[in-house]
Amino acid sequence: MKVQIETMNRGAMMVATLHGELDHHAAENVRGTLDREIEATKVDCLILDLRGVTFMDSSGLGVILGRYKKMQAISGELVVTSLSKPVERLFEMSGLHKIMKIYKDRETAIKALKEVTK
Repeated sequence: MKVQIETMNRGAMMVATLHGELDHHAAENVRGTLDREIEATKVDCLILDLRGVTFMDSSGLGVILGRYKKMQAISGELVVTSLSKPVERLFEMSGLHKIMKIYKDRETAIKALKEVTK
């Protein structure tokens, strides 16, 4: 699993783009990478861009839910974007779509979050 991370808006917003399979093999690495970046940059908003995720299992859902809770604990926000149909279905089956915001693409999420952080 490859993770690309960029910060923007003077560090207030971070976009993490994931590529590959987010399964039990990749979960620990992704979790650690995201946690280190959240702590180092002190971001208010985390956007998980899942456009490159080709497969996700319950371990992947756990990584996302854990980062959601981590952002909530610091009064931040986590949103996800660009879900493929299989990943979207997994979000619906797990109920994650009811607790976190999902945007169709990264640009829509950035625009919405910039409005919130003004």
